[in-house]
Amino acid sequence: MDAPRWLDEREDRAWRGYRRMRRLLDLELARDLTQDSGLSEPDYDVLSDLSESPEGRLRLRDLADRMLWSRSRLSHHLTRMQQRGLVTRQECPDDARGSIVALTPAGREAIEAAAPGHLAAVRRNLIDLLTPAEIEALGALTHRVVDHLAGQQPRPRHEPAA
Repeated sequence: MDAPRWLDEREDRAWRGYRRMRRLLDLELARDLTQDSGLSEPDYDVLSDLSESPEGRLRLRDLADRMLWSRSRLSHHLTRMQQRGLVTRQECPDDARGSIVALTPAGREAIEAAAPGHLAAVRRNLIDLLTPAEIEALGALTHRVVDHLAGQQPRPRHEPAA
């Protein structure tokens, strides 16, 4: 086994700063989203993915893949969202074992009401703190890492339901 390539001081500072920023930013955005709209981050992700899809519908497996969740975890979360009237599940016409997740009028209303406040929080806590050059750099580096990781075909994480 090769010896580990330890991070030098500059790399360690960048790595630790990124991890701390990510935790704090995720916490702040989740707190603002819940306080302003009553939606959790997973609720928002489901609703925004559905609202951006044709006819506000996606196959459950495709939605799970987008969210990097197991189908089981997503199914449990969708059950709670169904109970709140935000989504429905329908049988897939071409696959008896599959299901379609559809945005309800209440779900569309919820995402349309939540989006402006969420975007304001993203601006306030990230975008407006950066220069145009830093935004370009952030876009370039995030896409490079995402492209690398997407090429590895990540498996859905098995985390406790949110």
